[in-house]
Amino acid sequence: MTQMLLLYCLVFLLLTESCRTLSKAVSKSKQESSRPHDVCEGLCVDNSHCSQTCPPDTQGNVGFLCRKKKWHKITDTCQTLNAFNIFEMDSHLVQSLGESTKTEDCDDQAETITDILMQRCPKDLSCVIKNIQQSPRIPGNIAVIVQLLHNISTALLTEVDEAKMQSYSIMANHILNSKSISNWTFIPERNSSYVLLHSVNSFVRKLFINKHPINISDAFIHTMGATLSRDNNGKNFTFSMRVNDSSNEVKGKVLITRDELQRVLSPSQVVSVAFPTLGAILETSLFESIPVNGLVLSVILPKELQSVSLIFEKINKSEERRTQCVGWHSLESRWDQKVCKMIQEDSQQALCKCRPSKLFTSFSILMSPHTLESPILIYITYVGLGISICSLILCLSIEALVWGQVTKTEISYLRHVCIVNVAAALLMADVWFILTSLLSGPVTHHNGCVAATFFVHFFYLSVFFWMFAKALLILYGILVVFHTLPKSVLMACLFSVGYGCPLVIAVITVAATEPGKGYLRPEACWLNWGMTKALLAFVVPALAIVVVNLITVALVIAKTQRASIGSSMFQEVRAIVRISKNIAILTPLLGLTWGFGIATVIDGSSLAFHILFSLLNAFQGFFILVFGTILDPKIREAFYGRITSAKWISRLSEHLSSEFSCHPTKGPS
Repeated sequence: MTQMLLLYCLVFLLLTESCRTLSKAVSKSKQESSRPHDVCEGLCVDNSHCSQTCPPDTQGNVGFLCRKKKWHKITDTCQTLNAFNIFEMDSHLVQSLGESTKTEDCDDQAETITDILMQRCPKDLSCVIKNIQQSPRIPGNIAVIVQLLHNISTALLTEVDEAKMQSYSIMANHILNSKSISNWTFIPERNSSYVLLHSVNSFVRKLFINKHPINISDAFIHTMGATLSRDNNGKNFTFSMRVNDSSNEVKGKVLITRDELQRVLSPSQVVSVAFPTLGAILETSLFESIPVNGLVLSVILPKELQSVSLIFEKINKSEERRTQCVGWHSLESRWDQKVCKMIQEDSQQALCKCRPSKLFTSFSILMSPHTLESPILIYITYVGLGISICSLILCLSIEALVWGQVTKTEISYLRHVCIVNVAAALLMADVWFILTSLLSGPVTHHNGCVAATFFVHFFYLSVFFWMFAKALLILYGILVVFHTLPKSVLMACLFSVGYGCPLVIAVITVAATEPGKGYLRPEACWLNWGMTKALLAFVVPALAIVVVNLITVALVIAKTQRASIGSSMFQEVRAIVRISKNIAILTPLLGLTWGFGIATVIDGSSLAFHILFSLLNAFQGFFILVFGTILDPKIREAFYGRITSAKWISRLSEHLSSEFSCHPTKGPS
């Protein structure tokens, strides 16, 4: 009996231990199966790769890249959708395709699904909608659905009716959901977003519209279509959609004017599709930092219509950044500014005029990365320009008044020629700049903008090249015996440099870029940067001259320092003062302050750099007046002499007049 009891106890202990071991094993298995697959095992060496299998009930794997000693997910092919579970009907009907489909890649499997789809529900494509809507929006599933939509748009040769369009829209809407945007990053095929956009546009082209308009609205894709004729007063499609999960809605509108409709020879149809999240998805796939700032609108027009007006409400309504109207280049997979033109813009919306074609069907607006507008900058610029213009007029008036007294020697004559031409060129540049600001705005006066931009470019370059001529004159005076060349030859050289070189650069720039409409910026009357880099024709010469003038200042300092060697302490102090005066005078005259403009062309540069640059350059005329005229002792002396002599002459004339009135001349009696 005792032995039996011991045997039972032993069996009980063994069972208990076995259960405990089994429990631990099950717990460990659950932990491993539920462990997030975001970390690779082993040593993380920079730029090394590894992969993990997907969680249970999914196919594929997850790829990782080691950066800064940490694993980062870069690809994800995990999917739950396949030919055996995507259809609502019994899966045994498709098992005849063979077990080999289980091992096929995404593209082959999507083609298989497409074949079955065309056989099972060819009328409305609805037999996959339920399971697609219930599937998780993981990267592998997104890739499967994208390929399915692409194959449908390619394989379907017949006209598309409203029922098929409704099913197609539901499938696209599932992967366009705002919650899936981040998952598009991990799809190995980086062109999936472009394929989706092209597929939708191809499918919509086959849409047949009966007498009544079509309006198929889903949360993340909205399709509208109608029939047009010359008798219509105009047509517009208005979309209002949520960009994200918030309650804020962004609007977009397609406008076809009556004048455009007169081109339509026979009744035709127009279809437009709006995407609120596709812009962000394209941005994610392109790895670009320039965000789409409105809805993406696709427009399918009759071939007779050459343009369409599009109104985009801005997602980001910041007043500091302007926008660019763009079209999607379907072959090069990029946004292009050439096919769209900004007509009007404010902080809320932008009006674009675009030219649809087979290459360009989809349009939107991008937030400009280069334009920084601030009320402070505008105030500083225009107040500074006003002060600059008044200062330059005063400077030229003083030079004219004392010209004979301060240009008695050849050296002083040439120096004042440079100062006068710097002031005159800057005065003309400021006046033309104000004119360009009047032409820039909601409505672009293209021909006027081209002319105004040419003269602004020419005269601002002239300022720089006359500053360069001034530097060459200083170098010539320091390094060469000055009277070796006749004054007429030196004058011809100075004017060739001051006006000839800028004229050549300005003419070549407009001739090379304007035929392709790449001379101007889309949003302002100034040299283009985004498309043709015409702005380099101003930046490169200006910065090169700044560097040369910096070297000139250094040579002047070295020359004055060499002259002070061996002098007394008092003479050394005077030499330092003389060097400081040279720097204070040469810096504004030779345009060294424009060097601060380098900081303003860097993306994301601080507002402080823009303010500093605007201050130094808008007040350039004031600097020329102060350092080039008022602080010149010879000019002050000559000016004081002219004023004194004018007062003496005035007093003398008053004295003679009083004498004449007191002692009138008597005529003969």
